[in-house]
Amino acid sequence: MIKITLPDGSIREYQQGTTSYDIAKSISEGLARKVLAANVNGQIWDLSRPINTDSSVQLLTWNDIAGKSTFWHSSAHLMAEAIESMFPGVKFWVGPPLETGFYYDIDLGDNKIEEEDLRKLEVKMAELAKQNEVFQRKEISKTDAINYFTEKGDEYKLDLLSNLEDGNITLYTQGNFTDLCRGPHIPNTGFIKGIKLTNIAGAYWKGDEKNKMLTRIYGVTFPSQKELDEYLVLLEEAKKRDHRKLGKELELFAFSEKVGMGLPLWLPKGAMLRERLQQFLQKAQIESGYLPVITPHIGHKNLYVTSGHYEKYGKDSFQPIHTPQEGEEFFLKPMNCPHHCEIYKTSPRSYKDLPLRLAEFGTVYRYEQHGELHGLTRVRGFTQDDAHLFCMPSQVKEEFKKVIDLVLYVFKSLSFTDYTAQISLRDKDDRSKYIGSEENWTIAEQSIIEAAAEKGLNTVIEYGEAAFYGPKLDFMVRDAIGRKWQLGTIQVDYNLPERFDLTYIGEDNAKHRPVMIHRAPFGSMERFIAVLTEHCAGKFPLWLTPTQVKLLPISDKFLPYAENVLQQLKNADIRAEIDDRNEKIGKKIRDTELAKIPYMLVIGEKEVNENKAAVRRQGKGDIGVQTIAEFIEMIREEVASRKAFE
Repeated sequence: MIKITLPDGSIREYQQGTTSYDIAKSISEGLARKVLAANVNGQIWDLSRPINTDSSVQLLTWNDIAGKSTFWHSSAHLMAEAIESMFPGVKFWVGPPLETGFYYDIDLGDNKIEEEDLRKLEVKMAELAKQNEVFQRKEISKTDAINYFTEKGDEYKLDLLSNLEDGNITLYTQGNFTDLCRGPHIPNTGFIKGIKLTNIAGAYWKGDEKNKMLTRIYGVTFPSQKELDEYLVLLEEAKKRDHRKLGKELELFAFSEKVGMGLPLWLPKGAMLRERLQQFLQKAQIESGYLPVITPHIGHKNLYVTSGHYEKYGKDSFQPIHTPQEGEEFFLKPMNCPHHCEIYKTSPRSYKDLPLRLAEFGTVYRYEQHGELHGLTRVRGFTQDDAHLFCMPSQVKEEFKKVIDLVLYVFKSLSFTDYTAQISLRDKDDRSKYIGSEENWTIAEQSIIEAAAEKGLNTVIEYGEAAFYGPKLDFMVRDAIGRKWQLGTIQVDYNLPERFDLTYIGEDNAKHRPVMIHRAPFGSMERFIAVLTEHCAGKFPLWLTPTQVKLLPISDKFLPYAENVLQQLKNADIRAEIDDRNEKIGKKIRDTELAKIPYMLVIGEKEVNENKAAVRRQGKGDIGVQTIAEFIEMIREEVASRKAFE
């Protein structure tokens, strides 16, 4: 007999060799019908895999992230089977699950898949799914696997096999499709009901532009057609909110191939929006004791060698900048933290100087692959709302908690109310990815766990997601239509102070090593503005929006009065413009609505005679006639309240 510990702490005994499905069935028939996979001692397993030792088991359904991930990975295999049946001889690279859905990279040979073929593939996938094909796992030796894929002439799987160890190789088969795969998979294809293939794209093999271009097909599946239909409605809403579409319509930003892909150009309205966000955070930082600093856009190679960024990010950096001095190399700045370490070293530091909080809106550069660039969310040059706090070990938890308060203040001010704090720790098994001592890592990880608990955050722990120099707290935010984004981040770092030999004189007059906290509530200005734009569908809160009021004179003869009102609004620090086009008032109102400007002041003869204006609210229509003084007071009150967008 073996002992199985369930998530509620209860322990049950089963025969050795029992499966997770057997365990689910012993609990309830209903659970057995819904369970997709199992977490066995921290690893995701197929339900049919025998358990031979005492183990902790969590049964995973569609409601679990790992359950969805397994479902979508199995759906990728189902799609591959459908593709292979329609286009014999194609070869497959990898088909991973995504946060929502899946994709597969395919070498189609002489075949070509068009958009209209996606509908045919969906029908074929549904046909195969109804056959309830079982996902069968088979352990295989490396030699046999090499022979199998050599016989098939599959250079892609042979390449994958070259990096795998013998004794750790498995094949999965469902129906007529067999693939090299570590799994796990759902029990059978019958669980897959709602099917939608969403997109065709190109993807270089291994992400290398020097390699062959493969075809990447994206899809998403659900356990029911109803859930798929609801998702497709959400997808349509997401298209309307796409920041790339809204950014163009609202004249916020643009891209130019001549400037370079992934390097955004901020247009006047976008720059105003960005500056107001920056001023908002700068004010909060000054009140919290931060000191502003500015560092160059480039740094000597030795700076990044010392920090470890050259070793970790050298491949993702732009090519080095060579100077006339032989052997001298500079890099575009990939991170701000090494520069801030050097600022710390400009003066001797005492325990009385700590914590020292250095803040910078610093632009950094990473060479992202062409195919990975996406609007403002994935760019090659971006500005971080970066700060680095240097403190004594005894101050770490308190400083960490203060940063949490700042992040939550930002979220509240911008109506991000649904978020989870992800505690990102080291990989449990592979420590080679990280720098620093075991002791310092343990202290840093515990500080984050305790600070998050004391602030009452809703947290999840993710192993293997830490930065190479330290653990972190990542804020995962859900937007207005339920999508999840990683925004703010806070990281504890015992390692860069060591690498840069940072010290302070303690009360004992001896030298001590400070601890460093990295933090960025926005994450990056570009990504944050992209997410914010989609969250509020371009209807920014009044305190933030570039243009708060549009004055709409009914005809040219009312322009002098409109200009007088405009000046009054400007004197009250209200951002306003006049629409002086020779257009009918109905068109002016429609255009202002489309531009998502919060308030309109319609000005005609009656308004001029009474020294008033007819006020319209974006999306709500007329809200009455007011004196200019009354309107100014209303705007001031709304701005002061930081009222969320509606």
